[in-house]
Amino acid sequence: MSEQLEIRIAEGMTLDAREREDVLSLCSQAYEIDYEPLFDTLNGATHVVAYYQGKLVSHALWVTRWLQCGDAPALRTAYVEAVATHAAVRRMGFATAVMHVVADSILDFELGGLCPAEASLYLRLGWEFWRGPLAIRTPNAILPTPEEARVMILRLPKTPPLDLDLPLSAEWRE
Repeated sequence: MSEQLEIRIAEGMTLDAREREDVLSLCSQAYEIDYEPLFDTLNGATHVVAYYQGKLVSHALWVTRWLQCGDAPALRTAYVEAVATHAAVRRMGFATAVMHVVADSILDFELGGLCPAEASLYLRLGWEFWRGPLAIRTPNAILPTPEEARVMILRLPKTPPLDLDLPLSAEWRE
């Protein structure tokens, strides 16, 4: 089946109208929400789209975020969002293939990051849970995130030594 899987990287907002609609439909179905308001906040995203038998079956994107471990300098992070696979073709390796392309494409970043809905895929691919407290940096304060929030990181060639038990913060975004 993987020989019939076509994967493409779409830089920035180069998705055409039909492809954008297909991605929104896939993500809305996968997350059981209207994904368009969230999608519209992901400025500068790079998309990975996977087609099987001519239909969009899996998707992921990354945006640049700045994660800071303790008081160390903030790390340029490829933050992965909108990982979705059509329900009819789950467990066929499509999301794994997409995430391999993501990992191979973000090697110039200092870190990979994501907030998993389901962790097993990412654990199999080498992602690790951040164990320390999580927070958001605003212009006026550092705000703790809700306790149920979880972040996973992927160490990349440029990742410095990290203590996963230290606080981790990200810049605020809409």
